[in-house]
This record gives sequence, structure tokens and C-alpha cells, in this order.
Amino acid sequence: MPARQRRLLGAAFTVVACLGAQALVIATASAATASDEVVSRGVTIPAFYNPPATLPAANGALVRSEPLPLALSLPGLDGTLPGTATRLMYKSTDSNGQPVAVTGAYIEPSADWSGSGPRPLVAVAPGTVGQGDQCSASMGLEHPLVFNSQTVSVGYEDLSIYRLLAEGVAVVVTDYVGLGATDRLHTYVNRIDEAHAVLDAVRAARSLTGTSVTAASPVGLYGYSQGGGATAAAAELQSSYAPDVTLSGTYAGAPPADLTSVTKAIDGSELAGALGWSLNGFLQSDPALKPLAEAHLNDAGKAALTDLSTMCVGDALLGYAYKKSTSWTTDGQSISDIIASTPAFQSFLDEQRIGTLKPSGPVRLATGVSDNLVPHAQARQLAVDWCAKGADVTYKPVVLPSVGSALLNHFAPLLTDQGDAISWLTDRLAGRPATSNCWTMPVQL
Repeated sequence: MPARQRRLLGAAFTVVACLGAQALVIATASAATASDEVVSRGVTIPAFYNPPATLPAANGALVRSEPLPLALSLPGLDGTLPGTATRLMYKSTDSNGQPVAVTGAYIEPSADWSGSGPRPLVAVAPGTVGQGDQCSASMGLEHPLVFNSQTVSVGYEDLSIYRLLAEGVAVVVTDYVGLGATDRLHTYVNRIDEAHAVLDAVRAARSLTGTSVTAASPVGLYGYSQGGGATAAAAELQSSYAPDVTLSGTYAGAPPADLTSVTKAIDGSELAGALGWSLNGFLQSDPALKPLAEAHLNDAGKAALTDLSTMCVGDALLGYAYKKSTSWTTDGQSISDIIASTPAFQSFLDEQRIGTLKPSGPVRLATGVSDNLVPHAQARQLAVDWCAKGADVTYKPVVLPSVGSALLNHFAPLLTDQGDAISWLTDRLAGRPATSNCWTMPVQL
């Protein structure tokens, strides 16, 4: 394995060190054991993830559920630590107004809630994990690290989930539209699909029987990177899409609010594969864009999109790090240049812009000042846009030195700010008021 690939794989495994040695699961290629199971890069996707032909009418309605074994759990005096998990499938609505099945997981914590009032519920929107169904966050709770000759999947979001559970907070995590559920491709960074999936996860968790969550439970949202964009979009759409889900607080870390800016930044970076996931997601959401894309993509570009459609982050780091999109196009233009010169593409990205609506409830927006993967400037602009609309925004610039790696510049703030982010969110869930700093934000940050 080349030295560069060894370094990239080592960076991915740094996350696993946070989870403990027992997180390691070595997966081997296997054939499907039932007609409704599929195999994605050597990993059998359980039949649970295959949606039925007909879905319930109500958004957030449970389609099915089953016990979910947590890979990282210990016996305790009051039950399994950190809690008891349930795998979920629930109904949502996609950006085209069509019904869609979404999977995820609910975890009932063993720890008591120390705050006042009923036990709160937090919906966790995962950061970027990939586009293959085997990468989904709910599968990551069962298998935090999947490593075989075809895929590398790291359930790094488990760390934030377990920290919330330790506070006595119930957690529901969404897999998003098309990630886990095997009927369609994941619509990566589609703000409407992600927002709906997050809000409907709350509804699904509330409808489970035998839990401590009630209609009176305060609700919070937590997400970083792709998850930060999802929670930011959910806070914006809550009043129109889910007025029954009152938000006590939303944490949006490093949100990709302006995809035009983010698309330029990831091109040629360690996570250049995310450009392929974005394009795949755009084409899944709006098939009318497909002829335009095919007209610009050469054989290498088309093959890359197909390859990336089943990849996780680890796979993309090893296979597509530092890849420039100019090698994927017929005329050597970058994907960003093609988007800028194609009104239909630019219009689609403009529709994905977060910041045009006022979010519901208090929001904490954090972004690393050295983040050049999901650029700091466009995330800070989201805070400015929200403040101009009179939103209750706590803006936090995470000041860390640039280390020369866009991936680490983006990932480091997730870890260094996570404790403060969870403390801020649990304060909101306990009923403590937030203090907006809209009018005191540092001009240079």
C-alpha cells in the first residue's frame, strides 16, 4: 500500500481509537442469505432495510422495528450500558413530495436524566459516512468498524451518541434518505431530504412503545458536517414541515450551507470522493439533470460515480483522495466550472442553500476557522444570515491552527468542540435560556 494511502487510512482509524479497541469488527464477503437481502461491497445488508411496496400515510409513522445489538455495551446494575437500542424504519417525504422509507435507530439510555422535567430526546444527524448502504449510522452502532477487502466503514458518530446517552438523553439517529434503505441511492446533502428525515426520526421515536420518551419530552438536534447541514435545514423547515416537533435547541457544526462553495473546496482534497456522492445525490433528486451530466462526464467520470455510489468514507479516502474532477470531464473543465456555466445545475445548488429561512428555536453554530474542506467562511455566513433574520444564534468559531490537511482541519473541531456542543444542547433541554451573540460576533472570525 502506498505511503499516502497508509496515512489516509491511519487518519480514518484515529476515530476508532476514540471508541475503544472493542469497536473492531472484521467483515468478510458473503452472499445474500435471502431474496430480499443485498450485498454491498462484501457486506450483507439485512432484509430489515428493504422497504415494503406500500408505506404509511403519516410522516414519521413506523414501518417496522426490531432490537438492535450495540457493539459497545456493558452489563450494568440497572440494565445494559449505555442503553437499549431499537432499529427503525419510518416513513418520510422526499424533496419531490414522494413518500420514502428511512431507517435509523433509537437508543433508550440506562443513565437517569439529571435535568428537570421529562427525559429529553435528541435526533442525531450523522456526518458524512459515504453512499453505500453498509455505511449507514444504524449499522455503525452494531459494527463500528467494518474492514474487508472491499470496504472500510467507520461509525465515528457513535462517540457523540454515547456522550448524549451518558447524560441521560434518549437518542434517535437517522440514516437519511437512501442510506441503509436499499430502494434508492442516498441523496447526499439534499437539504430537504435530510431535514425531513431528521424531523420524522423524532416522530418515529415518539411513537415507539415501552420507552421513557413522551410528547412532553424536550427535543434537540445534533449534527456536524453533513449532519450540521441536516440539523440546520431541519431547524429552518420545522415550522412548516413538523409544527408538532418543538425544538428546544439545535447544534449545527460545520454545516455545508453553500454547496457552490463546498463543491469547489472538496475538489482535489483528501475527500474528493464526496464530489461524486454529491453528483450522484443531485441526479437521484432531479433525474432531469442526468443528460446534462452525461454530456460533460467522460468514461472515467461515469465509472467514478458508479464506483463511489457504493463506497464509505474509508473507501473514498483510499481510492479517490486528491482526485481532481478535471480528469472526469470531456473537456477538462472542473465540476465547479460546469455547474457555474449550466443554469439548471446552478439553480439546483441555489435551491439547496441553507440560510434563506429563519430557524426555529435557539441554534448553536460552530465552525473551525481553519476548516478549508467545508469552508469556514460559508458556515459563518450562515450565522450572519440567520442573525439578520432575528434568529437566536450562538456562534462559536473554533480556533485551531491549520495542519496542512483539509480533512484534519475539518475533523479536529468536531472532537475539540464536541463537549461544549453537548453541554450547550443539554442546557437547552433542561430549560436554561440561550444567550445569542449575534451582535458581538468577531468581525475577523
